[in-house]
Amino acid sequence: MAMEGYRGFLGLLVSALLVGFLSVIFTLIWVLHYREGLGWDGTALEFNWHPVLVVTGFVFIQGIAIIVYRLPWTWKCSKLLMKSIHAGLNAVAAILAIISLVAVFDFHNARNIPNMYSLHSWVGLTAVILYILQLLLGFFVFLLPWAPLSLRALLMPIHVYSGLLIFGTVIATVLMGVTEKLIFALKNPAYSTFPPEGVFTNTLGLLILVFGALIFWIVTRPQWKRPKEPNSVLLQPNGGAPEGMEGSVAMNFGNMDKSDSELNSEAAARKRNITLDEAGQRSTM
Repeated sequence: MAMEGYRGFLGLLVSALLVGFLSVIFTLIWVLHYREGLGWDGTALEFNWHPVLVVTGFVFIQGIAIIVYRLPWTWKCSKLLMKSIHAGLNAVAAILAIISLVAVFDFHNARNIPNMYSLHSWVGLTAVILYILQLLLGFFVFLLPWAPLSLRALLMPIHVYSGLLIFGTVIATVLMGVTEKLIFALKNPAYSTFPPEGVFTNTLGLLILVFGALIFWIVTRPQWKRPKEPNSVLLQPNGGAPEGMEGSVAMNFGNMDKSDSELNSEAAARKRNITLDEAGQRSTM
């Protein structure tokens, strides 16, 4: 099945992948060139894993997981396969986000820095918790075949809305975290004097923002939505007839009306023939 506006979709998809990949590269350059590298020893090198894992998993991989259903090359694949890919990408993003939190708490505890005092930490931890709950909900309701179709139809709009809400929250949290880190780390020269690290990391923030905007645009275009499988039967949320049933019912009623009209026409023809026969007999008499 051909996608409407395929060239526009392809251009936005390539742009999103390019900007997302650049965001990951910029994050690695930031921590390796400006922040002295990576490590796992309770020092600032361990903290540097936090932005790397968050941008790689919680931003880039989660963004790809959101739009994976929109890829027209996968429309011939089974829905179960696409659900598994969607769940797998989100699971990888969740694991990387959890490891990034461990790195932060480990660094804070080793340096006796208080935990969970900033707005960035509050919103970030909330996003991780909601993301894990969203992942579990999707696994037990939509991936496993246990949930009834009516429950799936009821929870699907909530699942879609909460996924976009969490993704937008993650983007906002990352931007808050980048700004907070620069304010704390850049003292001489100060952040307010436009040092090279500050300008470079601000550019990273813009790349992350553009990536999020592209993902939101791709996933909210109705003409790029994965078409429904022809043999799928899902209950409507409002308790209506299953998909595909209304058309067949209408066709059946149409056939019934057609057959009734044909019967009426045949009866009328027989009646006319009988009338003509009677008239002929009278004329003969």
